[in-house]
Amino acid sequence: MKTEQPPSAEELISENINLKNELSLRDQSISYLSEQLEWLKKQIFGKKSEKEVSLPGNNLQLEFNFEGLLEPEKEEEANQTISSHTRKIKQPGGDKISLPSDLPIKTILIDLPKQEKICKETGVKFKKIGEEISFKLAVQAQSFYLKRYVRPKYVHPSQEERGVITIEMPDSIIPKCRADESLLADIIVKKFNDHLPLYRIAQGMEREKVYISRKLLSQWVVRCGTALKPLYAEMKKKVLQSNNVFIDESPVKMQEKKKVTQGYMWVIVGGLEANPKYRIYDFKENRQHKHVVDILGNYAGILHSDKYGAYENLAIQKQVLWCPCWAHIRRKFFEAEGPDPKLRKWVLRKIKYLFRLEQIAWTRSEKERLRIRIEKEVPIIDEITAMVKERLINGSLLPKSKLRQALGYYSGLTPYLKTYTQHAYARLDNNVAERAIRPLAIGRKNWLFFGSKKAGEAGAVLLSLVQTCTNLGINPREYLEDVLRSFMGYNSKKLHELLPDQWLAQCQAANKMG
Repeated sequence: MKTEQPPSAEELISENINLKNELSLRDQSISYLSEQLEWLKKQIFGKKSEKEVSLPGNNLQLEFNFEGLLEPEKEEEANQTISSHTRKIKQPGGDKISLPSDLPIKTILIDLPKQEKICKETGVKFKKIGEEISFKLAVQAQSFYLKRYVRPKYVHPSQEERGVITIEMPDSIIPKCRADESLLADIIVKKFNDHLPLYRIAQGMEREKVYISRKLLSQWVVRCGTALKPLYAEMKKKVLQSNNVFIDESPVKMQEKKKVTQGYMWVIVGGLEANPKYRIYDFKENRQHKHVVDILGNYAGILHSDKYGAYENLAIQKQVLWCPCWAHIRRKFFEAEGPDPKLRKWVLRKIKYLFRLEQIAWTRSEKERLRIRIEKEVPIIDEITAMVKERLINGSLLPKSKLRQALGYYSGLTPYLKTYTQHAYARLDNNVAERAIRPLAIGRKNWLFFGSKKAGEAGAVLLSLVQTCTNLGINPREYLEDVLRSFMGYNSKKLHELLPDQWLAQCQAANKMG
């Protein structure tokens, strides 16, 4: 009978190595899955804010030397001295109502009954000595009315063959449309500023006994957006001429005949101001790189964005001066909880220094801003870059861990991370575009999708005009009503005068003269 030979030393060593490798892979898998589970739990049950709570003693000013940059803060006066006592001043905000000075007033008299104006004991009539006046803000239901246009007709008294003479109807953005520009403007603002889907707008009209089908409302909106494309093109040209552009994109649904597909809405914001004027939205059927080239054209200035490959390609080709968003970098490290909390906190703290320094730099002149960036911010970026490179070479992190991904994300952007430090009006982040995309995100939750490519393009035009008005503090309903009335007959060479900021300037000048 054969007896099994005991394994040799070499076989035992080999088996031991294999078991250790298998155990190591399992440990890595468990660590990765645990990290994913914690991240998912945080997404579902945790706070969405990326704000870090500063612990006692964790004073940013003490951690980093801001000497010579921080101006002494003025102490806020909390009390006002009165001759006999002190009275606490109410802080701004809180329970407050702000009303326009020209708000119409409807007076309602509430008086005592006649029998109560006479003293019951003496029969003497009471004397009026004044009035108690109170105000309440009121509203009335939306009121519709018909405009009745009367156009007299004339004929020559002795030459009837010359026919009937009458004045033409005023130019309309939609020829022979039964909706006045005031109604069209109201519908557009409700959809693209108040984020109401058209069926809800139709329901609101039904309460006032006005019945308009959702299909007809949709046709009006699309035709208005299509007609205003030249004005939209003028505004886009201004943005691209600014030499300082912020860009972002977000998915939106598009309904085709048989199914709903994924489209994308790009937003571009441009300007040298702290809060650039214009918001341009551009609808595309997908997220292909060619659309970015189509949107930006020959633009060769500063471009702020996230790390989407289309923007990175433009930077590699040296078509633009790319400023990748440090807020996105920060988010990657913020979400990377797990294997090395000490490194994560260190990177987040360094990025916090950069944002604080930028906050100070933007209160100074352009020359001083660049000096702060070169002297204070560039060394911090170099310090972070060296640490990231060292940890990547070390190779101790799991390839799929969020911290490893954050390090890789940072490493891929290294050649461009200091671009913003060389240009006074460049920014550390892309938050301008991020804020501009929020109205779209709110809107798509309500109206869900665009009905076609044409509807998406028209929606982009109207969204651009409405959100630009909102950004500039203009009532979009007043602006659109005026522009829709005058657009068709306006001189095409002076179309820039209808842009929201220039329209506002003309209105303000007219009010001063009036």
